Amino acid sequence: MSSGTRPSGAQDAQDAQVRGDRLEVAASVLALLADRTRLALMERLGRGEADVTTLTEACGAARPSVSQHLAKLRLAGLVTARKDGRRVVYALRHGHLRRLVDEAMNVADHEIGSLPPHD
Repeated sequence: MSSGTRPSGAQDAQDAQVRGDRLEVAASVLALLADRTRLALMERLGRGEADVTTLTEACGAARPSVSQHLAKLRLAGLVTARKDGRRVVYALRHGHLRRLVDEAMNVADHEIGSLPPHD
């Protein structure tokens, strides 16, 4: 057996660990998005960068609440923040998050509008 080859059982165990890790991270992301305010923030950020004032107006929550939700999203690595003068501007960390939120909203459109399922 070469130094780069592992027994099949070891590879299976490693694959299972990686799959478990992926499921854990995915479940954490979905749990964060399960909050209406955070989902609204993510949906707005999917359209482009925004500061706290813009995000507060977009989601209709109180500014302190928006700031707390943004802190959670930032801590989880789902959004980034940068200084622009005195303002802090937020953005989605990557396009996968925008697409995930878009798909969740599409599911909602189908549920509300009784639209037929499709691929």
